[in-house]
Amino acid sequence: MSDISKLLARRERLLGPGMTTFYREPVHLVRGKGAYLWDADGNRFLDAYNNVAHVGHAHPKVVEAICAQSAVLNTHTRYLHEGILDYGERLTAKMTPELSSMIMVCTGSEANDIALRMGQAMTGKCGFIATDNTYHGNTALVSQMSSRKKPIGGYSQNVKQVPSPDSLRPLGGSPLAQAREFARHVNRAIEMFEEEGFGFAALILDPFFANEGFPDLPRGFLDPVAQVVKRAGGLVIADEVQPGFGRTGGHFWGYERVGLVPDVVTMGKPMGNGHPVAAVVARPEITAAFRGAFGYFNTFGGNPVSAAAAMAVLDVIEAEGLQENARKVGDYMLERLQAMTHPFIGEVRGDGLFLGVEFVSDGAMTPAGDFTENLVDEMRVNGILAGHTGRGGNVLKIRPPMCFSREDADLLVDTLETILAGTCA
Repeated sequence: MSDISKLLARRERLLGPGMTTFYREPVHLVRGKGAYLWDADGNRFLDAYNNVAHVGHAHPKVVEAICAQSAVLNTHTRYLHEGILDYGERLTAKMTPELSSMIMVCTGSEANDIALRMGQAMTGKCGFIATDNTYHGNTALVSQMSSRKKPIGGYSQNVKQVPSPDSLRPLGGSPLAQAREFARHVNRAIEMFEEEGFGFAALILDPFFANEGFPDLPRGFLDPVAQVVKRAGGLVIADEVQPGFGRTGGHFWGYERVGLVPDVVTMGKPMGNGHPVAAVVARPEITAAFRGAFGYFNTFGGNPVSAAAAMAVLDVIEAEGLQENARKVGDYMLERLQAMTHPFIGEVRGDGLFLGVEFVSDGAMTPAGDFTENLVDEMRVNGILAGHTGRGGNVLKIRPPMCFSREDADLLVDTLETILAGTCA
């Protein structure tokens, strides 16, 4: 039997207090395969949360690629090797033609840090805009964009947060007004930067607005804000750490889904299926400006093993038809979720294998955060690992590995229906 209390005490002693865990009763995992995980007591869990193991836990093709390359060579990019170049060509071929230059790093935080500095290099200015309910990483620069914890000393004056779009409580009072209202807030932030002497460098956003609760937004929603940014001479940065690599089913990238053409694209977790690899893709002139301004080098970014892991992930996505699987299974699961009834269900939404249910406690659309947190914990007790997100923590977040099957979807929805049937409104 796993002694959770002893593990937590040891963890706090060695890693320091405040290390976060999922669920009120943390899970002691020892093994994973495909869309399933096992704990130290042999209990099996359906993983409906982890985009880290994008093509499935312990995928043999990715494991083989990592082991094979490790047995031959691993070094950094001040020596020449073809792996990073082969991968760069393969990755950028999946982007719009303008996005043809790549920098590989180790984490999404590093990728977003570079992207923001690209904005500085291209514009000579330092004003950054993000939404007010987002997360883009934890470097000193990138953490300023995050709304999770207020930085010590407060937010830097060169960072402004704008209200994020919302499905049930749209900016401007209606879905039709929301795109223009979002752009208006961004435009006002840009004007303030100019008045304050910082100038405007870049807008960073997740085109799926994952941490904001992934509101249901139409294609073209970001057109007005992209026009505002372009007119001001800044960059649009698309953070694809969550929606990228085919997760939404109909498109390989989140920015494609909403019809955006970004200047810079960042990616992380899913890229190496758990191996620490990430990247920034940009227009060549942006990368050149960044290199000239910062002389950037990353010892481990783009090493041969990381390049091999990332290449294997692309191989698996294509060979196993995982983007199409996300579309088909996602459509099926969405239909089943939308058929559920419960007084607290405000909206069911999402795309591909990135779905959610927003729970509200009344007709005023008050977020039912505590209810959703309890629901997630009850799902964990019943063998389903999911999460919750959104401003009020009231959106059930379903974001499983891309190998998630129709049978897995049935197990998840059946379990959710049973739990909801036993809850009181």
